[in-house]
Amino acid sequence: MTRWAHIVVARKWWVLSLAVLIVLISGVWGLGVFGKLGQGGFIDPGSDSAKVANIIEDNLGPQTPDIIALYTPSDGGSLDDIGPAVNTVIDAFEADVPTAAVKSYWTADATTRANLLSHDGRTGAVAITLAPDSGVTAAGFADVLTTLDVPGADAQFAGNTVVGIAFNTKLEQDLVVAEAIAIPITLVLLVFIFGGIVAAAVPVFVGILSVLSALAVLRLLTLLTEVSSFSINVASLLGLGLAIDYGLFVVGRFREELNAGSEPGAAARRTLLTAGRTVMFSGLLLICAFSGMLVFPQEVIKSLGFGAIAAVLSAAVLSLTAVPALLAVLGHRINAWTWRKDAAQRGEERSQRFWGRVASWVMKRPVAVSVTIVAILLVMASPLLGARLGELSYTALPDNDPARIATDTLVNDFPQTGNGATLILQAEGASTLNPAEGAAIAEAAGQVDGIGQAIVVASTAKLVAVQAFYSEGSTPESQSAAVTDLRAISAPDGTRLLVGGGQAMIDDGNNAVLHWLPVMVLIMVGSTLILLFLAFGSVVLPIKAVLMAALSLATTFGVLTFVFQDGHGVQLLGVSQTPLEATFVVLILAVVFGLSTDYEVFLMSRMVEAKNGGATTEEAVRFGAERTGRIVTAAALLLIVVTGAFAMSGLSVMKFLGVGMIVALIVDATVIRMLLVPSLVKLMGEANWWAPAWMKKVHAKVGIGH
Repeated sequence: MTRWAHIVVARKWWVLSLAVLIVLISGVWGLGVFGKLGQGGFIDPGSDSAKVANIIEDNLGPQTPDIIALYTPSDGGSLDDIGPAVNTVIDAFEADVPTAAVKSYWTADATTRANLLSHDGRTGAVAITLAPDSGVTAAGFADVLTTLDVPGADAQFAGNTVVGIAFNTKLEQDLVVAEAIAIPITLVLLVFIFGGIVAAAVPVFVGILSVLSALAVLRLLTLLTEVSSFSINVASLLGLGLAIDYGLFVVGRFREELNAGSEPGAAARRTLLTAGRTVMFSGLLLICAFSGMLVFPQEVIKSLGFGAIAAVLSAAVLSLTAVPALLAVLGHRINAWTWRKDAAQRGEERSQRFWGRVASWVMKRPVAVSVTIVAILLVMASPLLGARLGELSYTALPDNDPARIATDTLVNDFPQTGNGATLILQAEGASTLNPAEGAAIAEAAGQVDGIGQAIVVASTAKLVAVQAFYSEGSTPESQSAAVTDLRAISAPDGTRLLVGGGQAMIDDGNNAVLHWLPVMVLIMVGSTLILLFLAFGSVVLPIKAVLMAALSLATTFGVLTFVFQDGHGVQLLGVSQTPLEATFVVLILAVVFGLSTDYEVFLMSRMVEAKNGGATTEEAVRFGAERTGRIVTAAALLLIVVTGAFAMSGLSVMKFLGVGMIVALIVDATVIRMLLVPSLVKLMGEANWWAPAWMKKVHAKVGIGH
């Protein structure tokens, strides 16, 4: 780091110009990522339900339509009246766009036709499955739908691809709106925090570069693996927020060094060796936290992890290259464009006095403060005991979204819209099946509680497919119970029985999350304990940091359960009451754990700095609170602004993520970091800095805290 600090200051123009040029070029290329994102990846590829889906597609062809067009006569006529016009439009569509299958109410056989007619007989459906080489892209999908409009009929469009592209479009729109809101507000807040325009502009400048850099990394990843559309907003949110936070931390330390009398070059070098080292360490901790997401089998969770890692990497690297180089170029001009000469210094002095008094007040009554705060946070966390995992569905779209409205119509007004389980009886080895065995499986399935009807839909010598429809009015819980009972049906000798379908996929995905969650936690906790020990040379401080992160997480998920699952305030947020979506539970777990240890590093690094300088434990606590109180609370406030802008999304899952991060930031950066941590450090006294002698020797050799 010493060598790098020398290079950055000595070659400041080269470092700054090269960093900006590389990011701008790669960022322009990275903008092309929007057309290369996937909508799937929520399925555990090794699960029984995924195997069923693959078997059906391999043997029976695609069974999930890309587009389901719903036609209702607009002039009070009948479905027969609009039939010729519908047939003409569909024939023209098939001539222009390669399709794998088309099933229409107006041309299907009697059995299929019954499933393509609404309960009230007013709406008919056409299910279209596009060919793999159809050439239809996300960008041109809206134009494809317009070609399906029928004169004299009101048209609605549902289907997996329609819903997936609706998600992509909404995410892209939300990204533009969120950044248009967050960046100006953040700049204004930074002006007040720093007391000047130039100092405020530096973190925002780096935040914009960080978003461009994260987009480039994500586009690079699309060349190697499937990347979920949600990863764009996650990468942008974290990239912008962390870059601004890191920029705030680095600029604040640079001005502190200037105020202490250092010349600009020396101040920049000292900033890199102190705040820069903390930023590097913080980035490493966050990357370790998000790396835990890569153990899950679902591609969507992996891609969210990749997106978060891309954001952290971009923010940290730019904060260690472009920011110190720019500060070395600006020098004392970092304090230019202020409304009064000593505004920044006076603001810092007021902040230090305030947080010093807070720390002193806390340390006079550490038992009362710590017990009270822990009790309150545990009460807030208590709803977590009743938390349930749910799914991401079309209901995450805004109420007025055409794809959601059409899908609501399909689900509520049409019979047998895939609301069932699929059973596959497959012969193994040289064995073959006879029709009686398939009929026996269908009969057994029909007798399961929660199943209204089960029929054989396909039968060959090697495979029988049975569709089991859930009873009318079934709930997700009763459907899950039915899936469990269906999987308990005994298969004949020489065969295997697999159960799939929508609810089975949800259950398998949630089970995979629960199975791999302990591994993720082990990776996060283990890497955090090791890295914090290498940084601080203490055994107690890393354990305390992990416990504080756990308390912050419990509080956050308690509030999320209370709001989103239990329904308290969902009307104000404009979302549906649902269980916690498993994918975003994993993401929030990683984000909150990472940010919690991140702020712990900011605070404890200054405490350890004072302690190593000969201060007592109380003096170290006061010094750390004075020097970081303003920065940590300001960083949390700025990240709340960025998160809040993204939480204004019409997508309920983005609101879920936004509310979770806002709660965690408020609790962690103020209540835990500035009140609970000082009280606990005071109570533990000299034990804070303890480690066995052999571990002290290890730290002396390989520690990174010097």
